[in-house]
Amino acid sequence: MIRLERTNVMNLENALRGARNPMNSWQRMDSGYDGEGDYCLGPNDLGLAVRLRRAGSDHRKFMRQIFVSVDITAPLYWWKEYDTYKVATVANSTSTMHRIHAKPFELDDFSHDHLTDRGLRILEGIVKELEEIRLRYVADGRKEDWYDLIQLLPSSYEQLRTCTLNYETLVNIYYARKDHKLEEWHEFCRWIENLPYGRELIVGEDIAGRG
Repeated sequence: MIRLERTNVMNLENALRGARNPMNSWQRMDSGYDGEGDYCLGPNDLGLAVRLRRAGSDHRKFMRQIFVSVDITAPLYWWKEYDTYKVATVANSTSTMHRIHAKPFELDDFSHDHLTDRGLRILEGIVKELEEIRLRYVADGRKEDWYDLIQLLPSSYEQLRTCTLNYETLVNIYYARKDHKLEEWHEFCRWIENLPYGRELIVGEDIAGRG
């Protein structure tokens, strides 16, 4: 299971203006803000952006200047794969090491949407044991109980991170992960598709445009 919340896309206007710098074609800009404060690309700007996107990473540097911030809650096994993307990404996470004992363990702290009935019973037993260990650690503060919590924690445990990426990085992620076995990656790719101009600039769907 994965949750993507508080998505914020930033710097679209500046990135598109910069894309016109090489040809000094700022007079052709036709984008603007709508009544809700969203920056909407006009036909000229969108056409240019799409052509630069198709031309390859050397020509679409403007996409590195379109930033996305999002809160992601996902299991540790998903984060392990996400962490392969180290370029142009930043993340602040909740601390497992320091705060794992701060609240009671509950089943919903773990991704379990694809478990069989048997698997769910096993996880329920693990959660019960972890909670007993946590209570002992809170009462006595013994380091061996803390180590039990850390080393027994299943990879289905969910962690929240506030992440910052850019559109070029999302192109790499999308095409590397869109056919992945994990449903979490499929949900992540659907989120990418629904970002502002995500289908045109990240996915690369064909559109008509002049620029």
